Amino acid sequence: MENQHKVQRFGSTLYAEVTDRIIAELEAGTLPWVKPWDDGRATLGLPRNAGTRRRYSGINILILWSTLFERGYQSQGWLTYRQAVALGGHVRKGEQGTTVCYADKFTPKAKDGESVKEGDEARQVAFLKRFTVFNLDQIEGVEVEPAPTIGTNNEAVLIPRAQALIDATGAEIRIGGSDAYYAPATDHICVPPPEVYYEPINWYRTVLHELTHFSGHRSRLDRLPKTGFGSPDYAREELIAEMGSAFLCAELGIVPTVRHSDYLGSWLSVLREDARAIFRAASQASKAADFLLGFLPPAQSGEEAMTIEGRSSSDTWLRRTA
Repeated sequence: MENQHKVQRFGSTLYAEVTDRIIAELEAGTLPWVKPWDDGRATLGLPRNAGTRRRYSGINILILWSTLFERGYQSQGWLTYRQAVALGGHVRKGEQGTTVCYADKFTPKAKDGESVKEGDEARQVAFLKRFTVFNLDQIEGVEVEPAPTIGTNNEAVLIPRAQALIDATGAEIRIGGSDAYYAPATDHICVPPPEVYYEPINWYRTVLHELTHFSGHRSRLDRLPKTGFGSPDYAREELIAEMGSAFLCAELGIVPTVRHSDYLGSWLSVLREDARAIFRAASQASKAADFLLGFLPPAQSGEEAMTIEGRSSSDTWLRRTA
């Protein structure tokens, strides 16, 4: 029982550490999912395990992006210490790793050794496990092929890929009016005509945001809140859509921007009240982005995501080598 309590306290500390860091960034006016990509260092895209090519997801995206910009790394690739060694390289002496995490569950045991039960089911308790990764910029002797990301600001290249994703989803998009929104009751998206946007790419950023809401329909990921505008649940959904669209933009090679900064106060209230809220929102945002990216042909969609919701095959490889 003592070890079980230690695991739970360990996870609670991690929730608090990450949440406090994100709150501090929001209070300073910086959104962790919208960063200065125009500094010419890191290539747009989602962080990946450089060995397995799998995308990290959920809160790990925010953690790794934050480190990426804070330290000025140029690569979106990451490896554990042992993965680097297994690939014939080594982490340079004195380099500081970055803590990421994945979620798991365990079954508590009572004093008699039996599983603690709720009704007829054995009760399971969720916890987070930490592990340390290093950016490829911190590693020597490892040669990996670059991830399939787009390194261009040319809208003639970016727009067709974004349009291909939009078309592939099959979403009903009604063009007209002055407002952009998703209507769950009729399952359609409304957006103003492209010509009213000063920069054409902004029309696509807007549609990707609304498509993230579209992914939450009960016939898809079944995530949308039952409450309306101004409620905490509505603010959480907007937080998910903000992050989800940023993840989509980055993976499509489009610089993410802010659409609803007026929700900043509501987001801060949600995060201050619940240290796990940003983890849940980031997880849901990743699920939405993965769902939508799944409509792209394999050659365009990149690698399978590595989630923190459970142990994927890449997680298993990490545990063997870490």
